[in-house]
This record gives sequence, C-alpha cells and structure tokens, in this order.
Amino acid sequence: MKIAVVIPAAGIGQRMQADRPKQYLQLAGKTILEHTVGRLLQLPQLGQIWLALSADDPYFEATSLVHQAKVTRVLGGAERANSVLNALAVIDAEQFPWVMVHDAARPLVHFVDIENLLQQCFSKQTGGILATLVRDTMKRGDGASPLFKVDHTVSRQQLWHALTPQLFPTALLRDCLTQALAAGVAITDEASALEWAGHPVLLVPGRADNIKITQPEDLALARFYLEQQ
Repeated sequence: MKIAVVIPAAGIGQRMQADRPKQYLQLAGKTILEHTVGRLLQLPQLGQIWLALSADDPYFEATSLVHQAKVTRVLGGAERANSVLNALAVIDAEQFPWVMVHDAARPLVHFVDIENLLQQCFSKQTGGILATLVRDTMKRGDGASPLFKVDHTVSRQQLWHALTPQLFPTALLRDCLTQALAAGVAITDEASALEWAGHPVLLVPGRADNIKITQPEDLALARFYLEQQ
C-alpha cells in the first residue's frame, strides 16, 4: 500500500534569525528541505509528497525538487494546520487511505523509525506519532514577567516529546482538523486534532537525533548527526 506524505513548509522560522525560512538554509551542500524530501523519496511505501508552500515563496524554484515527479506543490496556509488541511483537500483518500505528515525542518529521521511507525499503525489500524521520552527534569514557569520563575516541577513520568512523522487515516485526519479549526481549537500538531476529537493516537518510540532545526545552534548539531549517519 502506498501512502501520501504532507510536508508543511510555508513557515518563516523567526526563531532561526536567518535571511530566509529555515527550510531553505544550507546543510552539507543542500537545503534542509532537499534533505528532508530526499530522504522520504526513498521510502518504498511512498506514493506522493505534497509540499505546502507560501504563496510568495521565492526559494523553491532554485531547489532540485522543482522537477521531481513525486512532489506536488499546494498553497500553504496561515498556520500549520491550515497548510496540512489544504494538502488533504486535494489528496484522494481512496487512493491514499493513510497520510504521513512530516516537518520540513526535520531532515534526520531514520528509515527504521518510519518503518516501525508504519507497522505499528497499520497493524492496529490506529494513528500514531514518533516520540521520545522526556529525560530532563521539567519545570513550569510562572510566566509573570520576562524573568520567568519556577512555579513548580512537573513529573516527567509518562511525558513524551512529540516528533514527526505522524501517521493517520487520511479521511479521519481531514475531518478532525476541519472540525477542530472550526471550533477554534489550537492545533500544534496533527495528533492534537485527533486527541481533541477523542481518537486514540499511538506513541511510537523514535531516535532522539530526529531533531527539528529551530534555533541557530541546531544547524551545527544537524551537521554532526548527518555525518554520523
């Protein structure tokens, strides 16, 4: 069975403090987006990739992806959920009953993790996400001023970092996102839409080096991990 892949790539990545969106920064001679898409193009289960891009994106045309037959561009939205929903609107759920959503700035995902995610979700017929257990002590701040103070320590037991890819039945994800957005729910990832709608989501352990490049220092770490792979 072939799956659809959606990559929301319409964001500008302000925290990166760069002259362009983070997905177009260079990493070992290619853009981060080229690394991410190139890795997913090697999946034997891949049917098609839908890239949600900003309407005024001036960078994509200069990438090696512009003539890639398995990459289709769609218009990105104001928020991540809108971008994903725009892609889902043009995906045939009968042709691609499952859809995998992956961050554009997460170029280091391992095939073994994706294979495990697919196997777990398909066998249980339930959506799921790659995740890693929280290892650090977690503090909740009081948020009262720019100088945050510790309000209390949060137990890290049963706490997970949500990663991507996230895999769901296509029609179900489309319905949950549509309903959640209509209800004004804050959707930070696809799993949160299913949680809100009361659907189970599997936590599938993944590797911790599947980092999302968000801060300037993440680029150096990504280069190191890429060399190790």
